[in-house]
Amino acid sequence: MAELKISEMRDLTRIERIGAHSHIRGLGLDSALEARAVSEGMVGQTSARKAAGVIVKMVQQGKIAGRAVLLAGQPGSGKTAIAMGMAKSLGQETPFAMLAGSELFSLEMSKTEALMQAFRKAIGVRIKEETEVIEGEVVEIQIDRPAVAGAASKTGKLTLKTTEMETVYDLGAKMIEALGKEKVQSGDVIAIDKTSGKITKLGRSFSRSRDYDAMGPQTKFVQCPDGELQKRKEIVHCVTLHEIDVINSRTQGFLALFTGDTGEIRAEVREQIDTKVAEWREEGKAEIVPGVLFIDEVHMLDIECFSFLNRALENDMAPILVVATNRGITTIRGTNYKSPHGIPIDFLDRLLIISTQPYTEEDIRKILDIRCQEEDVEMSEDAKVLLTKIGVDTSLRYGIHLITAAALACQKRNGKIVEMEDISRVYELFYDVKRSTQYLMEFQSQYMFNEVPAGEGDEDEANAMVS
Repeated sequence: MAELKISEMRDLTRIERIGAHSHIRGLGLDSALEARAVSEGMVGQTSARKAAGVIVKMVQQGKIAGRAVLLAGQPGSGKTAIAMGMAKSLGQETPFAMLAGSELFSLEMSKTEALMQAFRKAIGVRIKEETEVIEGEVVEIQIDRPAVAGAASKTGKLTLKTTEMETVYDLGAKMIEALGKEKVQSGDVIAIDKTSGKITKLGRSFSRSRDYDAMGPQTKFVQCPDGELQKRKEIVHCVTLHEIDVINSRTQGFLALFTGDTGEIRAEVREQIDTKVAEWREEGKAEIVPGVLFIDEVHMLDIECFSFLNRALENDMAPILVVATNRGITTIRGTNYKSPHGIPIDFLDRLLIISTQPYTEEDIRKILDIRCQEEDVEMSEDAKVLLTKIGVDTSLRYGIHLITAAALACQKRNGKIVEMEDISRVYELFYDVKRSTQYLMEFQSQYMFNEVPAGEGDEDEANAMVS
């Protein structure tokens, strides 16, 4: 007898990836720009957060553009976290572009072109236009289908009403198709753009809320519009200058926005766009929204890039440039000169410098608490004390890495809460930088390209190398 096969069913759950900064919701400041101790995922760094808050306020009011800010501090002191907090605080309207200094050297375009594209991604244009809109509640839709398929096109009538008037409109084949696509039915409140014929469903009318017993959770109820059916409305579109550049560059047009294959954009195209945007600004049709461009690992840029940034910041339409580095006095890439943070002195002179301080033991404890919540790990108090001590002795990043590893070790022994033994187990399994360096010093003769002379493999040498 043939075996009956039962089709397999699986639950599909959406996987949310947890990133290094996914717990950051903003800068954690109050209305007077004072930093709260723990807020919106941010801990400590009060002076740096206050300074970043002032910059955000000035960006929102449009009072600052073409300025540059440097976030300088040792590794693991929250520079990228502050930049992420700034991005979240600015909201959806203000453009925020992010770039790593090393990215520029692996692209198929020149470094200056990549920087220019990043600059223009961080400048928004708010374009206003007036349009004729028909807005009302659908009373009835009548569609007459021909008796013989294909003999004639469909025709129909649409009855719309507001609180004051009711009108019947004749429908053509295109409008019937659009209504079908949007699944419009009587009782819906819709808006029809007269120029493009686009139909937008605003929601269901309150007067029809009792018609159905079962409603989906996404059903939105709105009031029946009042006044005339036909209105003039101002529509605001927000785009970045880079998007306008891509659409106007001849290669692929707007499709390049989706494929990501923009290539180099000619200077003439940009000049024409700048002229057009300047005209719109004079006519009051558009306004410029200067955003923020964040460049991490800015010491990785070379002297050409720094010269370009110097010039680009003087442009009329320049965003705020926020750069971050963890380097001390080091060589400027592309030269033999040493400079603070690996940044040329003339460019450093333009920067407002925000310094980040090392985290205290209490700060590290609070950050580890937040990360445990974010990674959905339950940990006992003793384990948190031990993990904090490890974080202070090694680094905050190493402490954060141990959270998920300890949770897996706990799961392995069928435990519910992470205990000290789980932390100790993963501490033995995974080395931090200091222990790894000591190990290398001990067994240096067994590795290739050993550069430390024999007999110098003591702990002091290892610590000196790490620091």
